[in-house]
Amino acid sequence: MSDLAYLSSARYGKDAVRVFRVVREGSTHTVVEYNVKVLLEGDIEVSYTKADNKVIVATDSIKNITYYLAKVSPHILVPERFAVHLGTHIVSKYAHIHNAFVDIEQLRWSRIVVGKDRKPHPHSFFRDGDEKRTVKVEIDGTAGKDKIQARVSAGVNDLLVLKSSGSSFTSFIRDEYTLLKEVDDRIFSTSIDLNYTFAPISISPPKDEKKLDIVIPALDQAEAGSVWDATVLDRARTITLEVFAEDESASVQATLYKMGQRIIAENAGVQTVSYALPNKHYIPVDMRYMGVDNLTPAKAEVFQPVAAPSGLISATVSRK
Repeated sequence: MSDLAYLSSARYGKDAVRVFRVVREGSTHTVVEYNVKVLLEGDIEVSYTKADNKVIVATDSIKNITYYLAKVSPHILVPERFAVHLGTHIVSKYAHIHNAFVDIEQLRWSRIVVGKDRKPHPHSFFRDGDEKRTVKVEIDGTAGKDKIQARVSAGVNDLLVLKSSGSSFTSFIRDEYTLLKEVDDRIFSTSIDLNYTFAPISISPPKDEKKLDIVIPALDQAEAGSVWDATVLDRARTITLEVFAEDESASVQATLYKMGQRIIAENAGVQTVSYALPNKHYIPVDMRYMGVDNLTPAKAEVFQPVAAPSGLISATVSRK
């Protein structure tokens, strides 16, 4: 059998590590909640081919490293920075581990506004929708522990939006399979998945014995639009919502492209922008049997939400 097969790739780690962190600054607290996945690659072949576990960093240890870094990392409140810190620590600490893949999903907690003056409460929060902030980081040490590269992408998932006008769909191919009617005004709704990538960056290796100290620019010193700029996500999200709301959409495809163009134009470090936009269909209810017009776009007011089947439009917009 050994003549017929070989191990061509291997990756393992810990998934669904749930982390909640409270950062206390006097009576004011800031919270983050993450779902973390960490996968490792390296000289681990014998654990598969020879049943030799001496090369395995236990997945329970990976979980414990994640919790420890969540406690001690000064970068915990920014998921891109925390993911780079976590992955760099692991690749630097274990000589035989050459790549770490860290995925973080951040849940939304927003401050509760209270009192007559409507001030944010210092330590009370509410879950602000199902939208999730996402980060994917690859820490690559294959060229050497002193030549670590980081590849970072980020975005949002499950950002549910709807506009009740300002969207049309006409002039598409009509043939013997076409039942869909052209419409010059319709409901446009989708659950936005957005992902943007940055150019690879070099990471200076940790100098301390425990491999915990990495060099990351301070937040107020980060280059605008770069991977270290913590405001990129807010700008990308705002652009996405503004274009969605204001564009007189000729199609989901055309609106998607405008979103991607603006994100690249306004964030110098972003190299690619990808969207996946599944249609959330709202079908006007046919009331002609009662002599009521609910199908003409200007008179359509009662709709049936339809979950499936649904269109799915995706694309990547890249910097030239």
